[in-house]
Amino acid sequence: MSIKWNLDKSHSEVQFKVKHMVISTVSGEFLDFDAHASSEDENFTNPEFEFEAKADSITTKNADRDGHLKSDDFFNSAEFPLIRFKGNEFDGEELKGEITIKGVTKPITLDVDFGGVITDPYGNRRAGFEFTGQINRKDFGLNWSATTEAGGLVVSDNVKLFVNLEFIKQ
Repeated sequence: MSIKWNLDKSHSEVQFKVKHMVISTVSGEFLDFDAHASSEDENFTNPEFEFEAKADSITTKNADRDGHLKSDDFFNSAEFPLIRFKGNEFDGEELKGEITIKGVTKPITLDVDFGGVITDPYGNRRAGFEFTGQINRKDFGLNWSATTEAGGLVVSDNVKLFVNLEFIKQ
């Protein structure tokens, strides 16, 4: 029998970091997202993870930049409203799956820090995960580019992902 896990959104976050003009890093996050998991047991043997974020919920704390990221230069959130991930190969340290951004699906391997399972003060069983990984944004058609006077990219092609999810056992 499969154990079902629902997201505790108040204890979860979906963030990214990307180099800006080679010299600094800009952080952002998606505010509207959901995830579900199932597993054979509380060790997450043979798990299935499903995750989606609404592309237009992106925030970098700069309205102009956020608008640009929602445009066709990047996510085209009007035509491609969801970013999705499905993963089902978990060895305790890595989760393999597929990520879909702007209609393009690619394989991805995420490093995983599985915090374990505990019982909270209300008797709920909770599981915590920290997922990290990296994608090349141009692999997904996020192709906007500009260069600095010195020839460096204004926005790096490589985007680091940081996803912290806490689940509650159904």
